[in-house]
Amino acid sequence: MSGTTNGHDTPVNTDSGHEAGAAAPSSGNGHGGDGHGIGSGPGRVLVAVYAVFALAAGSRAAVQIARQFDEAPLAYSLSAFAAVVYLLLAVALAMGRRTLALVACGIELAGVLIVGTLSLADPEAFPKATVWSGFGSGYVFIPMVLPLIGLYWLSRRRQP
Repeated sequence: MSGTTNGHDTPVNTDSGHEAGAAAPSSGNGHGGDGHGIGSGPGRVLVAVYAVFALAAGSRAAVQIARQFDEAPLAYSLSAFAAVVYLLLAVALAMGRRTLALVACGIELAGVLIVGTLSLADPEAFPKATVWSGFGSGYVFIPMVLPLIGLYWLSRRRQP
């Protein structure tokens, strides 16, 4: 540490660029002293988008399950499951739970790919659309792109 101060008689470590007594870098769990967790900055946009999708998919599924579950139980159950995954992702990102967010993004991506493929290969199995039907075509393909953005964001926010 050099003998300089920051103007407030607080020693400054000029070798690493951190003030003495400053918070330690993040432990890699997405939150910590660095202020750059997975739910901060542009990550807040992801939190908001996932929260909106959780609300939209959850509301839609709740109404469909309450009113017409017998018409398409698989489709409506999958929409409810998607809503739970979106909510889990919003919470995991907001709380800086990186591992949980990675697992949930993987589940989301697998769900979109599997349901998207099955809904096109066997449309009779999905008489009503789910959030993930046609790779999210009913939602402008955002459900297909969102997990890719989430995984990219999580990989970019990896702590050393």
